[in-house]
Amino acid sequence: MPARERNHPLRLLTGALASSRPWTFLRSSQIGHRIRHSLSAKLAVAITLAALVLLLVFGIIVASQLRSSMFETRKDAILADASLRFSSAQSVFSSSTATSPDQVQESARGALASLKASAAGAGATNVALLRSEGSTASLRINQIEDEQMRGLITPQMREAVAQGGAQWQSVGIRASDSDKVSPGILVGTQVQLPRAGTHELYILYSLAADQRQVDVVLRVLVLSALPIIVTLPIGVFALLHRLLLPVRLTVSAATKAAEGDLDVRVEVHGADEMAALGRAFNAMTSSLQDTISRYDELAKLQQRFVSDVSHELRTPLTTIRMAEDIVWDNREDLPAHARRSAELLHDQTERMEQMLADLLEISRYDAASALLDAEERDLRPIVTRVVEACAELAQRQGVPVEVVAPARAAAEIDERRIERVIRNLVVNAIEHADGTRVTITVATSATDVACRVRDRGVGMTQEVADHVFDRFYRADTARARTTGGTGLGLAIATEDVAIHGGRLQAYGEPGKGASFLMTLPKHAGDEIASWPLALWEDE
Repeated sequence: MPARERNHPLRLLTGALASSRPWTFLRSSQIGHRIRHSLSAKLAVAITLAALVLLLVFGIIVASQLRSSMFETRKDAILADASLRFSSAQSVFSSSTATSPDQVQESARGALASLKASAAGAGATNVALLRSEGSTASLRINQIEDEQMRGLITPQMREAVAQGGAQWQSVGIRASDSDKVSPGILVGTQVQLPRAGTHELYILYSLAADQRQVDVVLRVLVLSALPIIVTLPIGVFALLHRLLLPVRLTVSAATKAAEGDLDVRVEVHGADEMAALGRAFNAMTSSLQDTISRYDELAKLQQRFVSDVSHELRTPLTTIRMAEDIVWDNREDLPAHARRSAELLHDQTERMEQMLADLLEISRYDAASALLDAEERDLRPIVTRVVEACAELAQRQGVPVEVVAPARAAAEIDERRIERVIRNLVVNAIEHADGTRVTITVATSATDVACRVRDRGVGMTQEVADHVFDRFYRADTARARTTGGTGLGLAIATEDVAIHGGRLQAYGEPGKGASFLMTLPKHAGDEIASWPLALWEDE
């Protein structure tokens, strides 16, 4: 039987599949945090999502194949049944002896009633008989149709039937007592009525029973997948949690090692990659522990050497100092060349004494034996003393020094140490000012005090500023120094400030000068809560 498909997409997908929606999991911030920070949970979620996607794709493919297979099978059966019904109806019409319009009308009604009853076993639910458009028969009868058929028979369907042969179309059948729509197939063809001419005969077949079968099958598939969806993440998480146990143990051990506990070790079992990770971690911590132990021992030996040498040198230096004092006091009685030697001896003896003092001071900090003698003092008199002591050096270098201290800036300080810090900063500024002005600024806030020493000389790069407080560091070894030094001045200054709970900072720009900022809490040992002065101010 020839057939032409019209509006083919049959809505045969199961209601269960069509109405199923992705599950929505309400996750609190705590659960989300745990998932983000747990590799086992993230892998379990990823594998579960991948499995759900596979199940969804599998379900869509199965539903599509089941729909297409059942629809094609049912369509062929319906078209075969409709062909028999159409032939039977045409035979009835052809053998009819009706001559009047009423007789023809009654004969048609009887034939359609018989047709509807006989086709009910194949799923037929309704029939209709319509007059063909353009019919020229002289005898006319009423069309046989109801409201349902009138809404289903479209002009396109009638046009296809008018071209000849049996035609079919997928339709949606709405139940009279509800808004539920079930799939169906409408089949039509032309028949010849005695004396009434060409008419169109339509049979409506319902696929509701087939729809219910598809629903049942897919509902079984969904219910079968539910245990997998529920147990899969739990099983995957449990498995991964067990497999990743060595990783968690290694992370815990690494955290302890980062906190300084290098005695921590990881228990190693087996010979897989996890065991190799544990052995590598144990080897790493053992190597670090040995290396740090050697460095600690070397550092202690170095500190002891510096301390011992410094103390041992004090005795001969004291003797040299006594002899130098005698020579210095009687230098006027010496010849000219010997007088110059006495001056050199005096200067170098003072320099050596300063070097020994610095070495002893830094060794005290290394041995954690430095003591803080803190009393409340104003920084302004200390700055004034330092400026007066450096006046000769500033005059010799041609460097003007100005002090900006508008208000009292008192704090609990060890006056000797803070004076040493300021003196060191001022001397360095005078040496590197190259004849430009040096400004010393003192300021205070409710919780802190600050002193900034700013020159406008050669300046320094950021790399130099990062290392300027390192021991024995010099930015330019070729630069001539007028006051000598050990390279420990700024390192000792940093320790002097740190023992108060303060901070010493440095910044500079080449050609624009350098700035050193000392910030101290008003109560020794407190943390800095404010910054009374900025480290750098452009001019």
